[in-house]
Amino acid sequence: MKKYFDVDNFVTKLQKSCKLSVVKEFQADEVITTFLLRRSQFCVLLEGEAQLMTYDKDGNRKIIYFYKKNDTFGEALFKIYMDREFFVIAKKKCKVLFYPYDVIENCTQSCIYHIEILKDLPNLILHSIAEQNFRILLLSAKTVRDKLLTYFNNLAIENNSKTFELPFSLTDLSDYLMIERTAMMRELKRLKDEKIIKKTKNKITLL
Repeated sequence: MKKYFDVDNFVTKLQKSCKLSVVKEFQADEVITTFLLRRSQFCVLLEGEAQLMTYDKDGNRKIIYFYKKNDTFGEALFKIYMDREFFVIAKKKCKVLFYPYDVIENCTQSCIYHIEILKDLPNLILHSIAEQNFRILLLSAKTVRDKLLTYFNNLAIENNSKTFELPFSLTDLSDYLMIERTAMMRELKRLKDEKIIKKTKNKITLL
């Protein structure tokens, strides 16, 4: 999705103005946070890549979102299902800013920028909602082809190019699109044969 809110500026201002913001680093496959408990925090991914995932009752992995630099996540932005735990997992080395959004009540440092920061929070949340709306659009596509082409077109817009790299493996892509990997691979082959796309490893070109 296109980014209209200046997350970099927001994070810089936040770190300079409030002692409650904490930056932590995580290695690949480490759990960054879980969405089982209701915590008054949001997180901003400063570096790296991560994914929000869960498991169904049969133990099958479901990838809900992929997060990249400047993406925002946290329990405040996601409905909690008490019968299922959600995990944010680092896909590679990550740096994450954690921040309690009930800052005025909890902060003991008398941060002078709290009111300004709170004014920016709606924009940060709307930024996240825009991403979630695309996810809904993506999953509402009825066929494997529609899901693939919707996702590929979005990547082309984000990269301002009809040629782009998939940000994750094909196995992760099938989990993210919630389709069987074999069905996805068959459709990718059809798209190549019909010269709708060109695929070289993880590089896709829309023709």
